[in-house]
Amino acid sequence: MIIRQLVYLDALAREKHFRRAAEACHVSQPTLSAAIVQLEEELGVMVVERGRRFQGFTKEGEVVLAHARRILAEAEVMKESVAELREGIGGRIRLGAIPTALPMIAHITAPFSDRYPAVSLTVLSLTSQEIQEGIDNFELDVGLTYLDNEPLDRVISKPIYQESYVLLTREDGPLGAQETISWAEAAEHKLCLLTGDMQNRRIIDGIFRSVGAAPRPAIETNSIFNLCSHAGIQGVSSIVSLQLLEFFGLPLGTKALRLIEPEAQRTIGLIVADRQPMAPLARNLMTMTRPVADAGLSRRAAAR
Repeated sequence: MIIRQLVYLDALAREKHFRRAAEACHVSQPTLSAAIVQLEEELGVMVVERGRRFQGFTKEGEVVLAHARRILAEAEVMKESVAELREGIGGRIRLGAIPTALPMIAHITAPFSDRYPAVSLTVLSLTSQEIQEGIDNFELDVGLTYLDNEPLDRVISKPIYQESYVLLTREDGPLGAQETISWAEAAEHKLCLLTGDMQNRRIIDGIFRSVGAAPRPAIETNSIFNLCSHAGIQGVSSIVSLQLLEFFGLPLGTKALRLIEPEAQRTIGLIVADRQPMAPLARNLMTMTRPVADAGLSRRAAAR
């Protein structure tokens, strides 16, 4: 068994297509297919379901794939560790962040890039579930996600900041004279919320349930941009994180009302796979990143 065979297998799992997997590995399709057949012969099991097109992995193949990804990740950690000793920190780090945390990501990436200019960072907007899967499958090095709402498995975490919530509404609308609003009262209004596949929405639904409310959103979106823009429409309000306003500022003609009763918060932080030794890049990012205090810009935006 050689590393190249495992690289081909991992590419096939990602691309789910023999030709695209071969192109991703910069080899011909017959070369990739032959390497996987050789791997099957060496292991004595069928790894890939046979057919004219890629149909998935056998039960044994899924086990082989999981081990292959672990071996490839360990090989990458080995190379990074040796390179760190010889040349200093370099390479690429892949970071997945939940959409509501994207406005805060520069607090993490900018200091890291300043200290380690030879490292390239890739930041992806992903759901919390996709981040967990990316960490598990060795496709992400670090995640920025909720730490205290839904269970996280096999990770080491570090809290970074507390997410809090406001109702974003038109300043010339019926709520324009208020500075705060209860969750129960907010449930009575026409709302724009994130879609149910996003943990932020599940958090908000849980807070509403805790006060005996069950709002029926008029608009759902998976975009934080749309979430803010819809609050500028007459008769529609959005529930957004206060930290989101640090990036956007208040959309023209809107006002942020602090949501109370309860004043809910959720912890967002970094996660890495609970594997030893930890990859040097992930270790350095975790070590140097400090918790972010409440941003003054966010407080000023909420006070307007």
